[in-house]
Amino acid sequence: MDEYGHTLYVSDYTNEKWLKHVDDQGRPYYYSADGSRSEWELPKYNHSPPQPSGDAPKTRSLDRRNVEPIVLTKWRHSAYVQDPADKDAPLGLKPPSPDSDSCPSSPKPPASPSEKCGVLNVTKITENGKKVRKNWTSSWTVLQGSTLLFAKGQGGGTSWFGGGQSKPEFTVDLKGGSVDWASKDKSSKKHVIELKTRQGTDLLIQSENDSIANEWFKALQDTISNHASESDDPIEADMPESPGAEKHDKEKDRRDSKKVKAMKPSTSMDSSEHKKTRSKLKKLLTGRPTLQTVKDKGYIKDQVFGCALSSLCQRENTTVPNFVKMCIDNVENNGLSVDGLYRVSGNLAVIQKLRFAVNHDEKVNLSDGKWEDIHVTTGALKMFFRELPEPLFTYNLFHDFVSAIKISDHKHRVQSIKELVRQLPKPNHDTMQALFKHLRKVIDYGEENRMTTQSVAIVFGPTLLRPETETWNMAVHMVYQNQIVELILLEYESIFGR
Repeated sequence: MDEYGHTLYVSDYTNEKWLKHVDDQGRPYYYSADGSRSEWELPKYNHSPPQPSGDAPKTRSLDRRNVEPIVLTKWRHSAYVQDPADKDAPLGLKPPSPDSDSCPSSPKPPASPSEKCGVLNVTKITENGKKVRKNWTSSWTVLQGSTLLFAKGQGGGTSWFGGGQSKPEFTVDLKGGSVDWASKDKSSKKHVIELKTRQGTDLLIQSENDSIANEWFKALQDTISNHASESDDPIEADMPESPGAEKHDKEKDRRDSKKVKAMKPSTSMDSSEHKKTRSKLKKLLTGRPTLQTVKDKGYIKDQVFGCALSSLCQRENTTVPNFVKMCIDNVENNGLSVDGLYRVSGNLAVIQKLRFAVNHDEKVNLSDGKWEDIHVTTGALKMFFRELPEPLFTYNLFHDFVSAIKISDHKHRVQSIKELVRQLPKPNHDTMQALFKHLRKVIDYGEENRMTTQSVAIVFGPTLLRPETETWNMAVHMVYQNQIVELILLEYESIFGR
């Protein structure tokens, strides 16, 4: 028996160890314990337990190779992806073809055990050079060679990551990357590691345990250092991150090579010219400026949607973003009496067009016929606040706001909320004041637009407040989010002054 309770067979002929399995059509077959071969029928075998590795004789195997004694590996640490329909067979190994008595012509042996694994909090802050909304999740993290793999939940079980998950959620290539401790402006959490990859994806990795975070930092640093020379080769640097993409890329390369051959003249290029071309290409790729360098020179401008509020206000030399003021003015001038204001969704395609125009510095007049639907304006304003990297109520004060709203005494509760609002950065405070002043006007027209204080709070609660890390009690948080917004709307004068 192996560690998972499977019957272990030992061949008299080769002394190899085999495990029995059934394919999806119910036909039994055998696969070697090292994952390198599969057979429809087992050579002579007995049910006796395998001899210790030191006593096993070296014999001529069926494919005429001398096979060293084999030690069973834990399949869940293999880097190959298991077929979901084949739960007990080793990862990456299929049964032999029906018309053959032998294993596939080029089977893959199991990979070496993972170098490091464990549960970490992880979030992407940029992907392919573009900023993305920071959203912390708990991930089962595995460092395998120069690749870092992430999957939701802890590992273990029959599949590589455990449970029913046979593929990582996403992977990153560490070749040519860099690792450092994250600054406080990147995250208010402790023990946060900032990982930058050559492909333009930046991650934050965090553990509440100081020693675990230090161990991961050293492991990532050593891995990047050990693979530094490999990243200089542009061909290696562009290898696909996901193991599952390997087959697709090989087929694509085959098709591309056929096209190139068809286009080539009869006389082939001299080898020295090949070397010169390769050298120039390598120099071009390695000499590319970074995204930050291009931004610093002004070739690429930061966008409005998805930009940090402080950065946007600093760029516009204001404390309330111009787009927010433009949306508020348009609603107050043209739409306060519209039924379902902020509750009814606008046409998403038109909202995305407006978002694109604002991001690319196009002159936008919301009174134009193109944007005449007031629900497009309200939808775009809500999208702006949803896509902020950090919400209007900052992450570091989220739990303080939740604690304040739980206070039973009303005066004490209002005073606590007021003190927390004053602690917000200037752009957050002033933008919040402008928004809530506008929402008070929306509520004043409640008889016409049917928007009450409670309904406005339900719309804006999850948009303006959210915790940095997703947890199981999100429904409970949503109740507090709505109550916080509702209290500020009701006590606007007490909190912001007249």
